[in-house]
Amino acid sequence: MSLIDADFVMGDDHADLTSHDTYTKGVPHATFARLRKEDPVSWIDEEDGSGFWAITKYRDIIDVSRDYETFSSRMGIRLEEMTPEETEARGTMMETDPPDHTRLRRLVSKGFTRRKVESYEEQIRELAADVVETAVAKGEFDFVTDVATQLPMKMLGKLMGTPDEDGDHLVELGDSLLGNTDPEFTDFVVDQMDTDEYRMVPFRSPAAIEVFEYARSQAAARREHPTEDIITQLLADTTDGDPLTELEFNNFFTLLVAAANDTTRYTMTGGIHALLSRPDMIAKLKAAPDDDERWITAVDEILRWTSVTTHFRRTASVDVEMRGKQIKAGDKVLIYFVSGDFDADQFENPYHFNIDRVSNDHMAFGRGGPHLCLGAWLARMEVRVTLQELLKRIDGIEQVGDISRLRSNFIAGIKHLPVAIR
Repeated sequence: MSLIDADFVMGDDHADLTSHDTYTKGVPHATFARLRKEDPVSWIDEEDGSGFWAITKYRDIIDVSRDYETFSSRMGIRLEEMTPEETEARGTMMETDPPDHTRLRRLVSKGFTRRKVESYEEQIRELAADVVETAVAKGEFDFVTDVATQLPMKMLGKLMGTPDEDGDHLVELGDSLLGNTDPEFTDFVVDQMDTDEYRMVPFRSPAAIEVFEYARSQAAARREHPTEDIITQLLADTTDGDPLTELEFNNFFTLLVAAANDTTRYTMTGGIHALLSRPDMIAKLKAAPDDDERWITAVDEILRWTSVTTHFRRTASVDVEMRGKQIKAGDKVLIYFVSGDFDADQFENPYHFNIDRVSNDHMAFGRGGPHLCLGAWLARMEVRVTLQELLKRIDGIEQVGDISRLRSNFIAGIKHLPVAIR
């Protein structure tokens, strides 16, 4: 029998996967377990949509990810259905297939290679130490707002070349975008009010308009005084000799603001939340030097355990058969990373948190195909260094209040985690 940790919440085995409210209670792992066993390529009806195919087995997810000619990203990566005009206006690198995806990715990929990210470690560690020391001095604090939110945007600001004093505002804008289904982060909750006025901007959010204005001001400054940052790279000629259009630049900038902060924040938080009830693992990590291999396996297990990006959508370009099911051209196909990361055919005892897990080809950054997360190495380092700097400065840590989770069927995350330091 598979080992299930005492604090692991399986949830409802017939949960509504389309509902944002479902995930405020935690990921419905029991539903995904049932689908993997009974119907791994299953049709899911939508109340306000055309329905979709849910792909829940690890190997099937990889197959769909790799076959971008059959399963395209061009019509969007979320459940929302857009007109061709909306798709064109709101598209980022995520909503492209090769060769367009390759052209856009090459603009900034050099800044996110493993070797390049390793050169940032000293800078990341200094930022993390400052963030952690400020939080620990309070004794009690919200780990999310005081620690996990701080480092990713500070580091992204360094890479983009934006002023430090703009960081908090960019975080707020990013929350409004990626948290566009949560009333805590936006007054324009997409499924609770009419956001048709903003249908031509990313995330159907007025925050995108403000991000666009900020992006234009940063672009103007770089054109006058080019630097060595990501914004300057985005303004350079692409591999085909043409620079990004203004819309492409604005959408790319918006993607960086929305994605680079939130997913790492929720991964850090989910990691410390898992460790809070496992003091033996905290002791092992405290005893491990910064360069110990255990830190590598621990971070990968945190990434698997949290699986913050629950799914990506693809759209079938042609009719195709999968596990005996007939997927038709135009059908939405959701690849559920959060299900693949708990597939017992791939992971031994998937419901057991194990910082020494060595066979861990998790899907937190995607798996297979062209859309592997650009910031994967940076996110790994930020999670590792932040936890290292925190554990160096404390004897113990405990949860002192209830957690609250993001209202989203797309991003699974804890948005508040009150803790106290010993």
